[in-house]
Amino acid sequence: MRPPLLLRAYAGFASLAVPVLQRRLIHKLTDQGVTNARARERTGHATQPRPDSTLIWFHGASVGETLSILPLIDALHAQRADLTVLVTSGTATSAEILARRLPARAIHQFAPLDSPAVMRRFHAQWRPDLAVLIESEFWPNMIRSCADRAVPLVLLNARLSDRSVKRWRQLGAPARWLLDQFALIVAQTEATAQNLRSLGAARVQVGANLKAAAPPAPDNPALRAEMETALAGRHRWLAASTHAGEDAPLLDAHAALRQQHPDLCLILAPRHPDRADEIATLARQRGLTVTRRSAGDAPTADVYLADTLGEMGTWYRLSPVTFIAGSFGDAGGHNPWEACTGTAILHGPKVANCAADYATLNGAGGARAVTPDTLAWSVNDLLTGNAAQAMATAAIACKQAQGDGTADLARRLLSLTKDHAP
Repeated sequence: MRPPLLLRAYAGFASLAVPVLQRRLIHKLTDQGVTNARARERTGHATQPRPDSTLIWFHGASVGETLSILPLIDALHAQRADLTVLVTSGTATSAEILARRLPARAIHQFAPLDSPAVMRRFHAQWRPDLAVLIESEFWPNMIRSCADRAVPLVLLNARLSDRSVKRWRQLGAPARWLLDQFALIVAQTEATAQNLRSLGAARVQVGANLKAAAPPAPDNPALRAEMETALAGRHRWLAASTHAGEDAPLLDAHAALRQQHPDLCLILAPRHPDRADEIATLARQRGLTVTRRSAGDAPTADVYLADTLGEMGTWYRLSPVTFIAGSFGDAGGHNPWEACTGTAILHGPKVANCAADYATLNGAGGARAVTPDTLAWSVNDLLTGNAAQAMATAAIACKQAQGDGTADLARRLLSLTKDHAP
Protein backbone atom coordinates (compact mmCIF):
# COMPACT_ATOMS: atom_id res chain seq x y z
CA MET A 1 0.00 0.00 0.00
CA ARG A 2 1.39 3.37 -1.05
CA PRO A 3 2.23 5.79 1.81
CA PRO A 4 -0.14 8.75 2.31
CA LEU A 5 0.72 12.05 0.62
CA LEU A 6 2.00 13.66 3.83
CA LEU A 7 4.63 10.93 4.27
CA ARG A 8 5.73 11.29 0.65
CA ALA A 9 6.05 15.06 1.17
CA TYR A 10 8.08 14.46 4.34
CA ALA A 11 10.46 12.25 2.35
CA GLY A 12 11.06 15.07 -0.12
CA PHE A 13 11.63 17.60 2.65
CA ALA A 14 14.05 15.23 4.43
CA SER A 15 16.07 14.84 1.23
CA LEU A 16 16.44 18.61 0.93
CA ALA A 17 17.43 18.94 4.61
CA VAL A 18 20.18 16.30 4.55
CA PRO A 19 23.10 18.57 3.51
CA VAL A 20 22.43 20.96 6.41
CA LEU A 21 21.77 18.21 8.96
CA GLN A 22 24.76 16.22 7.78
CA ARG A 23 27.21 19.06 8.39
CA ARG A 24 25.70 19.90 11.77
CA LEU A 25 25.59 16.35 13.12
CA ILE A 26 29.02 15.33 11.84
CA HIS A 27 30.52 18.51 13.30
CA LYS A 28 28.84 17.81 16.65
CA LEU A 29 30.20 14.26 16.80
CA THR A 30 33.75 15.20 15.77
CA ASP A 31 33.73 17.95 18.41
CA GLN A 32 33.04 15.18 20.94
CA GLY A 33 36.05 13.15 19.82
CA VAL A 34 34.42 10.91 17.20
CA THR A 35 36.53 10.31 14.09
CA ASN A 36 35.29 11.80 10.84
CA ALA A 37 34.90 8.32 9.32
CA ARG A 38 32.68 7.18 12.16
CA ALA A 39 30.69 10.42 12.14
CA ARG A 40 29.89 9.78 8.45
CA GLU A 41 28.00 6.68 9.55
CA ARG A 42 25.14 9.16 10.08
CA THR A 43 24.92 9.41 6.30
CA GLY A 44 24.94 5.64 5.81
CA HIS A 45 28.68 5.19 5.16
CA ALA A 46 29.52 2.06 7.16
CA THR A 47 32.89 1.59 8.86
CA GLN A 48 32.54 -2.17 9.34
CA PRO A 49 31.65 -4.99 6.95
CA ARG A 50 28.42 -6.92 7.21
CA PRO A 51 29.03 -10.48 8.44
CA ASP A 52 27.60 -13.28 6.30
CA SER A 53 24.86 -14.32 8.73
CA THR A 54 21.35 -13.43 9.83
CA LEU A 55 21.42 -9.83 11.09
CA ILE A 56 18.97 -8.14 13.46
CA TRP A 57 19.14 -4.35 13.56
CA PHE A 58 18.26 -2.57 16.80
CA HIS A 59 17.87 1.20 16.84
CA GLY A 60 17.60 3.40 19.95
CA ALA A 61 18.09 7.10 20.53
CA SER A 62 20.86 7.10 23.12
CA VAL A 63 22.40 5.36 26.14
CA GLY A 64 19.33 4.23 28.05
CA GLU A 65 17.48 2.79 25.08
CA THR A 66 20.45 0.88 23.67
CA LEU A 67 21.70 -0.46 27.01
CA SER A 68 18.20 -1.78 27.70
CA ILE A 69 18.60 -4.37 24.93
CA LEU A 70 21.80 -5.97 26.30
CA PRO A 71 19.99 -8.85 28.07
CA LEU A 72 17.88 -9.40 24.96
CA ILE A 73 21.02 -9.62 22.81
CA ASP A 74 22.38 -12.24 25.21
CA ALA A 75 19.11 -14.18 24.99
CA LEU A 76 19.20 -14.01 21.17
CA HIS A 77 22.78 -15.28 21.04
CA ALA A 78 21.92 -18.08 23.45
CA GLN A 79 19.36 -19.30 20.91
CA ARG A 80 21.28 -18.42 17.71
CA ALA A 81 25.03 -18.38 18.27
CA ASP A 82 25.72 -17.37 14.65
CA LEU A 83 23.41 -14.32 14.81
CA THR A 84 24.83 -10.84 14.16
CA VAL A 85 23.31 -7.86 15.97
CA LEU A 86 23.68 -4.31 14.68
CA VAL A 87 22.93 -1.51 17.16
CA THR A 88 22.53 2.09 16.01
CA SER A 89 22.25 5.20 18.17
CA GLY A 90 22.80 8.91 17.71
CA THR A 91 25.13 10.08 20.48
CA ALA A 92 28.86 9.93 21.11
CA THR A 93 28.26 8.90 24.72
CA SER A 94 26.21 5.88 23.69
CA ALA A 95 28.89 4.83 21.19
CA GLU A 96 31.62 5.01 23.83
CA ILE A 97 29.66 3.03 26.41
CA LEU A 98 28.46 0.41 23.92
CA ALA A 99 32.02 -0.12 22.72
CA ARG A 100 32.76 -1.49 26.19
CA ARG A 101 29.52 -3.35 26.85
CA LEU A 102 28.35 -4.92 23.60
CA PRO A 103 29.09 -8.67 23.41
CA ALA A 104 30.85 -10.48 20.57
CA ARG A 105 28.93 -10.58 17.28
CA ALA A 106 27.34 -7.22 18.07
CA ILE A 107 28.30 -4.10 16.10
CA HIS A 108 27.63 -0.43 16.81
CA GLN A 109 27.14 2.21 14.14
CA PHE A 110 25.79 5.73 14.36
CA ALA A 111 22.15 5.96 13.33
CA PRO A 112 21.42 6.88 9.71
CA LEU A 113 19.69 10.17 9.03
CA ASP A 114 16.00 9.80 8.24
CA SER A 115 16.19 10.51 4.52
CA PRO A 116 15.44 8.18 1.58
CA ALA A 117 18.95 8.38 0.08
CA VAL A 118 20.71 7.73 3.39
CA MET A 119 18.39 4.84 4.21
CA ARG A 120 19.01 3.30 0.76
CA ARG A 121 22.75 3.42 1.41
CA PHE A 122 22.29 1.96 4.88
CA HIS A 123 20.14 -0.95 3.65
CA ALA A 124 22.48 -1.68 0.76
CA GLN A 125 25.28 -2.21 3.26
CA TRP A 126 23.55 -3.97 6.15
CA ARG A 127 20.58 -5.83 4.58
CA PRO A 128 18.86 -6.47 7.95
CA ASP A 129 16.68 -9.55 8.37
CA LEU A 130 14.69 -7.81 11.11
CA ALA A 131 14.54 -4.19 12.31
CA VAL A 132 13.74 -3.45 15.95
CA LEU A 133 13.03 0.12 17.06
CA ILE A 134 13.20 0.96 20.78
CA GLU A 135 10.67 3.04 22.73
CA SER A 136 9.56 6.03 20.63
CA GLU A 137 11.91 6.05 17.65
CA PHE A 138 9.19 6.58 15.03
CA TRP A 139 11.17 7.84 12.04
CA PRO A 140 8.94 7.81 8.94
CA ASN A 141 11.61 7.18 6.29
CA MET A 142 13.29 4.55 8.46
CA ILE A 143 9.96 2.72 8.77
CA ARG A 144 9.15 3.18 5.08
CA SER A 145 12.59 1.93 3.99
CA CYS A 146 11.99 -1.33 5.85
CA ALA A 147 8.50 -1.69 4.44
CA ASP A 148 9.80 -1.12 0.88
CA ARG A 149 12.35 -3.94 1.35
CA ALA A 150 10.02 -6.34 3.18
CA VAL A 151 12.18 -6.14 6.31
CA PRO A 152 9.95 -7.15 9.26
CA LEU A 153 9.59 -4.32 11.78
CA VAL A 154 9.20 -4.54 15.58
CA LEU A 155 8.73 -1.79 18.16
CA LEU A 156 9.95 -2.74 21.65
CA ASN A 157 9.39 -1.08 25.02
CA ALA A 158 6.95 1.22 23.25
CA ARG A 159 6.02 4.34 25.16
CA LEU A 160 3.81 7.27 24.22
CA SER A 161 3.07 10.26 26.39
CA ASP A 162 -0.45 11.70 26.41
CA ARG A 163 0.89 14.63 24.37
CA SER A 164 2.38 12.26 21.78
CA VAL A 165 -0.91 10.36 21.49
CA LYS A 166 -2.74 13.60 20.71
CA ARG A 167 -0.18 14.53 18.03
CA TRP A 168 -0.37 11.08 16.44
CA ARG A 169 -4.16 11.16 16.46
CA GLN A 170 -4.07 14.48 14.62
CA LEU A 171 -1.91 12.91 11.91
CA GLY A 172 -4.68 10.48 11.02
CA ALA A 173 -3.91 8.32 7.97
CA PRO A 174 -0.10 8.76 8.07
CA ALA A 175 -0.03 7.57 11.69
CA ARG A 176 -2.17 4.53 10.87
CA TRP A 177 0.00 3.70 7.85
CA LEU A 178 3.24 3.85 9.89
CA LEU A 179 1.86 1.76 12.75
CA ASP A 180 0.50 -0.79 10.30
CA GLN A 181 4.04 -1.55 9.09
CA PHE A 182 4.97 -3.19 12.41
CA ALA A 183 4.76 -6.97 12.62
CA LEU A 184 4.84 -6.65 16.42
CA ILE A 185 4.65 -3.86 18.99
CA VAL A 186 5.53 -4.62 22.61
CA ALA A 187 4.35 -1.88 24.96
CA GLN A 188 5.66 -1.09 28.43
CA THR A 189 2.19 -0.78 29.96
CA GLU A 190 -1.40 -1.70 29.17
CA ALA A 191 -2.24 2.01 28.98
CA THR A 192 0.34 2.48 26.21
CA ALA A 193 -0.98 -0.61 24.43
CA GLN A 194 -4.51 0.80 24.50
CA ASN A 195 -3.30 4.16 23.20
CA LEU A 196 -1.51 2.47 20.30
CA ARG A 197 -4.58 0.41 19.46
CA SER A 198 -6.68 3.58 19.46
CA LEU A 199 -4.28 5.02 16.87
CA GLY A 200 -4.78 2.02 14.59
CA ALA A 201 -2.00 -0.38 15.64
CA ALA A 202 -3.21 -3.97 15.31
CA ARG A 203 -0.40 -6.20 16.56
CA VAL A 204 0.21 -4.90 20.08
CA GLN A 205 0.99 -6.73 23.31
CA VAL A 206 2.33 -5.83 26.75
CA GLY A 207 5.70 -7.40 27.51
CA ALA A 208 8.78 -7.39 29.69
CA ASN A 209 10.28 -4.05 30.65
CA LEU A 210 13.62 -4.20 28.85
CA LYS A 211 15.20 -1.44 30.90
CA ALA A 212 14.34 -3.26 34.12
CA ALA A 213 15.62 -6.54 32.68
CA ALA A 214 18.99 -5.01 31.78
CA PRO A 215 21.88 -5.80 34.14
CA PRO A 216 22.85 -3.09 36.63
CA ALA A 217 25.57 -0.67 35.58
CA PRO A 218 28.88 -2.59 35.88
CA ASP A 219 31.05 -2.24 38.97
CA ASN A 220 34.81 -1.76 39.28
CA PRO A 221 35.60 -3.42 42.63
CA ALA A 222 39.19 -2.16 42.71
CA LEU A 223 38.11 1.43 42.12
CA ARG A 224 35.32 1.10 44.68
CA ALA A 225 37.75 -0.20 47.31
CA GLU A 226 40.08 2.72 46.58
CA MET A 227 37.23 5.22 46.91
CA GLU A 228 35.92 3.57 50.11
CA THR A 229 39.35 3.98 51.66
CA ALA A 230 39.56 7.64 50.64
CA LEU A 231 36.03 8.31 51.94
CA ALA A 232 36.39 6.27 55.14
CA GLY A 233 34.14 7.67 57.86
CA ARG A 234 32.53 10.28 55.60
CA HIS A 235 28.88 10.54 54.59
CA ARG A 236 28.36 10.71 50.83
CA TRP A 237 25.61 11.02 48.22
CA LEU A 238 25.54 10.91 44.42
CA ALA A 239 24.08 13.18 41.75
CA ALA A 240 24.02 11.02 38.61
CA SER A 241 23.90 12.20 34.98
CA THR A 242 23.36 15.91 35.58
CA HIS A 243 22.52 18.33 32.77
CA ALA A 244 23.21 22.04 32.43
CA GLY A 245 20.92 23.98 34.76
CA GLU A 246 20.67 21.18 37.32
CA ASP A 247 24.06 21.50 39.00
CA ALA A 248 23.32 24.80 40.74
CA PRO A 249 20.34 23.54 42.80
CA LEU A 250 22.21 20.32 43.59
CA LEU A 251 25.22 22.27 44.83
CA ASP A 252 22.94 24.58 46.84
CA ALA A 253 21.41 21.52 48.51
CA HIS A 254 24.86 20.12 49.23
CA ALA A 255 26.04 23.38 50.79
CA ALA A 256 22.96 23.35 53.05
CA LEU A 257 23.47 19.69 53.97
CA ARG A 258 27.08 20.31 55.00
CA GLN A 259 25.81 22.52 57.81
CA GLN A 260 24.38 19.34 59.38
CA HIS A 261 27.00 16.92 58.01
CA PRO A 262 30.34 18.79 57.79
CA ASP A 263 32.06 15.67 56.46
CA LEU A 264 29.54 15.14 53.62
CA CYS A 265 30.90 14.49 50.11
CA LEU A 266 28.81 14.96 46.95
CA ILE A 267 29.89 12.72 44.08
CA LEU A 268 28.65 14.63 41.04
CA ALA A 269 28.68 12.76 37.72
CA PRO A 270 27.70 15.00 34.78
CA ARG A 271 25.93 13.42 31.82
CA HIS A 272 28.52 15.11 29.59
CA PRO A 273 31.95 15.21 31.24
CA ASP A 274 33.06 18.17 29.10
CA ARG A 275 30.96 20.39 31.42
CA ALA A 276 33.26 19.63 34.37
CA ASP A 277 35.06 23.01 34.34
CA GLU A 278 31.73 24.84 34.42
CA ILE A 279 30.49 22.72 37.34
CA ALA A 280 33.73 23.19 39.29
CA THR A 281 33.30 26.96 38.97
CA LEU A 282 29.71 26.74 40.25
CA ALA A 283 30.88 24.72 43.26
CA ARG A 284 33.68 27.15 44.17
CA GLN A 285 31.26 30.07 43.90
CA ARG A 286 29.39 28.40 46.77
CA GLY A 287 32.51 28.02 48.87
CA LEU A 288 32.82 24.29 48.13
CA THR A 289 36.13 22.62 47.41
CA VAL A 290 36.44 20.33 44.39
CA THR A 291 38.56 17.39 43.26
CA ARG A 292 38.21 15.57 39.93
CA ARG A 293 38.28 11.95 38.85
CA SER A 294 39.63 12.85 35.39
CA ALA A 295 42.68 14.42 37.06
CA GLY A 296 43.34 11.31 39.13
CA ASP A 297 42.30 13.08 42.34
CA ALA A 298 40.95 11.30 45.41
CA PRO A 299 37.53 12.28 46.84
CA THR A 300 39.01 14.44 49.57
CA ALA A 301 37.06 17.64 48.87
CA ASP A 302 33.47 18.77 49.46
CA VAL A 303 32.56 17.82 45.88
CA TYR A 304 34.09 14.99 43.86
CA LEU A 305 33.54 15.48 40.12
CA ALA A 306 33.17 12.04 38.55
CA ASP A 307 33.88 13.51 35.11
CA THR A 308 34.49 10.19 33.37
CA LEU A 309 32.40 7.68 31.45
CA GLY A 310 31.69 4.04 32.19
CA GLU A 311 32.10 4.20 35.97
CA MET A 312 28.55 5.05 37.06
CA GLY A 313 28.00 1.53 38.42
CA THR A 314 30.79 2.11 40.93
CA TRP A 315 29.37 5.47 42.02
CA TYR A 316 25.92 3.92 42.55
CA ARG A 317 27.37 1.19 44.77
CA LEU A 318 29.49 3.67 46.67
CA SER A 319 26.58 5.94 47.60
CA PRO A 320 23.73 5.16 50.01
CA VAL A 321 21.62 7.91 48.39
CA THR A 322 21.43 8.81 44.68
CA PHE A 323 19.65 11.63 42.91
CA ILE A 324 19.09 10.66 39.26
CA ALA A 325 19.25 13.88 37.29
CA GLY A 326 17.76 14.85 33.98
CA SER A 327 14.62 15.38 36.06
CA PHE A 328 14.92 19.01 37.16
CA GLY A 329 15.17 20.35 33.60
CA ASP A 330 13.93 19.43 30.14
CA ALA A 331 15.83 16.17 29.54
CA GLY A 332 12.78 14.09 30.50
CA GLY A 333 14.48 11.89 33.09
CA HIS A 334 16.91 8.97 32.87
CA ASN A 335 16.54 5.22 33.30
CA PRO A 336 16.29 4.48 37.05
CA TRP A 337 16.71 0.70 36.79
CA GLU A 338 20.48 0.75 36.33
CA ALA A 339 20.73 2.38 39.76
CA CYS A 340 18.99 -0.52 41.52
CA THR A 341 22.24 -1.75 43.05
CA GLY A 342 21.76 -0.91 46.73
CA THR A 343 21.24 2.86 46.72
CA ALA A 344 18.11 4.84 47.65
CA ILE A 345 16.82 6.64 44.55
CA LEU A 346 15.60 10.23 44.41
CA HIS A 347 14.43 12.01 41.27
CA GLY A 348 12.88 15.29 40.20
CA PRO A 349 9.35 15.83 38.88
CA LYS A 350 10.19 16.02 35.14
CA VAL A 351 10.48 12.35 34.12
CA ALA A 352 8.22 12.10 31.06
CA ASN A 353 10.66 9.73 29.30
CA CYS A 354 10.51 7.27 32.19
CA ALA A 355 7.18 8.09 33.81
CA ALA A 356 5.95 4.47 33.96
CA ASP A 357 9.28 3.27 35.37
CA TYR A 358 9.31 5.85 38.15
CA ALA A 359 5.64 5.27 38.93
CA THR A 360 6.37 1.56 39.40
CA LEU A 361 9.46 2.17 41.53
CA ASN A 362 7.80 4.87 43.62
CA GLY A 363 4.78 2.66 44.19
CA ALA A 364 7.04 -0.14 45.42
CA GLY A 365 8.85 2.20 47.82
CA GLY A 366 12.09 2.02 45.82
CA ALA A 367 12.26 5.68 44.76
CA ARG A 368 11.01 9.09 45.87
CA ALA A 369 10.20 12.29 43.96
CA VAL A 370 11.73 15.56 45.18
CA THR A 371 11.90 19.19 44.09
CA PRO A 372 14.90 21.55 44.34
CA ASP A 373 13.31 22.86 47.55
CA THR A 374 12.84 19.44 49.17
CA LEU A 375 16.01 17.75 47.92
CA ALA A 376 18.21 18.64 50.91
CA TRP A 377 15.53 17.54 53.39
CA SER A 378 15.12 14.17 51.64
CA VAL A 379 18.86 13.50 51.44
CA ASN A 380 19.25 14.35 55.12
CA ASP A 381 16.29 12.13 56.01
CA LEU A 382 17.87 9.19 54.19
CA LEU A 383 21.37 9.79 55.54
CA THR A 384 20.25 9.86 59.18
CA GLY A 385 17.74 7.01 59.40
CA ASN A 386 17.17 3.47 58.16
CA ALA A 387 14.96 4.48 55.24
CA ALA A 388 17.79 4.45 52.68
CA GLN A 389 18.46 0.73 53.08
CA ALA A 390 14.75 -0.08 52.98
CA MET A 391 14.34 1.91 49.76
CA ALA A 392 17.38 0.28 48.18
CA THR A 393 16.08 -3.21 48.99
CA ALA A 394 12.64 -2.37 47.61
CA ALA A 395 14.19 -1.05 44.38
CA ILE A 396 16.17 -4.27 43.80
CA ALA A 397 13.08 -6.43 44.40
CA CYS A 398 10.99 -4.26 42.08
CA LYS A 399 13.59 -4.49 39.30
CA GLN A 400 13.69 -8.28 39.53
CA ALA A 401 9.90 -8.50 39.31
CA GLN A 402 9.73 -6.23 36.25
CA GLY A 403 12.37 -7.84 34.06
CA ASP A 404 11.05 -11.33 33.28
CA GLY A 405 10.35 -12.59 29.77
CA THR A 406 13.45 -11.83 27.68
CA ALA A 407 13.97 -15.46 26.56
CA ASP A 408 10.40 -15.67 25.24
CA LEU A 409 10.80 -12.31 23.51
CA ALA A 410 14.05 -13.46 21.88
CA ARG A 411 12.27 -16.54 20.47
CA ARG A 412 9.52 -14.32 19.09
CA LEU A 413 12.00 -12.00 17.38
CA LEU A 414 13.90 -14.87 15.79
CA SER A 415 10.64 -16.24 14.42
CA LEU A 416 10.04 -12.91 12.67
CA THR A 417 13.38 -12.65 10.80
CA LYS A 418 13.21 -12.77 7.02
CA ASP A 419 14.82 -16.24 6.92
CA HIS A 420 12.17 -17.65 9.31
CA ALA A 421 9.01 -15.58 8.85
CA PRO A 422 6.27 -17.09 6.68
